[in-house]
Amino acid sequence: MKPTVVGVSARVQQDARDAESPGRGTDLDRLFGSPKEQSDTAPTRFAISQGSGFFISPDGYVVTTNHLIEHGDRIEVTTDDGAIHSAALVGADQKTDLALLKVEREGKFPAARMADKPPRIGQWVIAVGNPFGLGGTVTAGIVSAGARDIKVGTYNDFVQIDAPVNQGNSGGPTFDIAGNVIGVNSAIFSPTGGSVGIGFAIPAETVKTITAKLREKGAVTRGWMGVEIQPVTPDLAEGLGLDKQMGGVVVAELVPDSPAAKAGIVPGDVIKTLDGEPVRDDRQVVKRVSDMSPGRSIELGMLRKREQKSVNVTIGEFPTSSNKEGVNTERREQPTKGNAAPNLGLKLTPAESLGLQRQGVVVTEVDPGGVAAESGIAIGDIILDVSDNVVKTPVDFHKALSDARNQGRHVALARIKSNAATRYIAIPVG
Repeated sequence: MKPTVVGVSARVQQDARDAESPGRGTDLDRLFGSPKEQSDTAPTRFAISQGSGFFISPDGYVVTTNHLIEHGDRIEVTTDDGAIHSAALVGADQKTDLALLKVEREGKFPAARMADKPPRIGQWVIAVGNPFGLGGTVTAGIVSAGARDIKVGTYNDFVQIDAPVNQGNSGGPTFDIAGNVIGVNSAIFSPTGGSVGIGFAIPAETVKTITAKLREKGAVTRGWMGVEIQPVTPDLAEGLGLDKQMGGVVVAELVPDSPAAKAGIVPGDVIKTLDGEPVRDDRQVVKRVSDMSPGRSIELGMLRKREQKSVNVTIGEFPTSSNKEGVNTERREQPTKGNAAPNLGLKLTPAESLGLQRQGVVVTEVDPGGVAAESGIAIGDIILDVSDNVVKTPVDFHKALSDARNQGRHVALARIKSNAATRYIAIPVG
């Protein structure tokens, strides 16, 4: 196992490094190496980002993490025998934090084997890497959890391990006792910046899929439907008039002219199945669709206003960039006039009055202890509609809440757009 593991270093401009690094001592840190300042080209300052990697083929392909080599040049690989080799970047994928390097040298390198199935919780694992530049460090522990969502991306469900890993372990492998790689170390949870026994590895299945695409094309092409979705929670199910235990995902927003929009999907549709398989949550849908080739047709089983519906969608290619609509909330607005709806602890103003060319009302003030804050509404959010009723003024908003309460509902479903995404929020009304 150990001979397959290498140290990886990349020269990074100091200003770029500072802008991208999450910093030492935060609760969730990427496993950057300890940078060593260089003074070879004053006044520009450089740092050496140190981490780990491992060979996946005898002809010199090396897996590491994207955040280790991002913004870097002069990438070098140090093998187990101490030899230093220049490495070329074949490709990188920021969304999964993986990168593929190539070392050119005559002869063959020892290559690691990737695991064929996910590890079992509780099984022993061994992490090998280059923490703090101390190459060839081996630590042991167990798999603490699987399919862990640590809120750093949509495309990974991390393997959690308690084998000690520290800064510099990034990109290094975690092996099972049979010598198969079960994951690539990527992040740690740490209030101190050092190992506290909570590390996260990118699963082997993801590594195999992404590195194959990087090796073939130098980049990752992902399938895309063009929808913003969220899980159907019990509160959202009540607002939609559905069984609280039904599951699935609800469509909160669509990208104009996207595959989903062209297929006739609308906000409020609840996706229950994807190509005949039950839908568990939004991450599952995004990952499955992203693995599909553009041009493929899939069938979605949905509920629209509680009626069964089937829609065919032709998968598109995930755009390389997207523009998020910003919201300017610097202007102070007058409080909303009183009405029969419950006091939610927020102030609203029509979106049009702020120069926004869209329907809705903008949240200009939120009481931190009020119902709106507890529901997840924040300053700058745009409330688009409530219970399928278009909202253009604060009066429209409060009337929709009152109507929902008068109909005997406990919650009203509001569709809200923020800088990050469009989502549904269940607002208590009774």
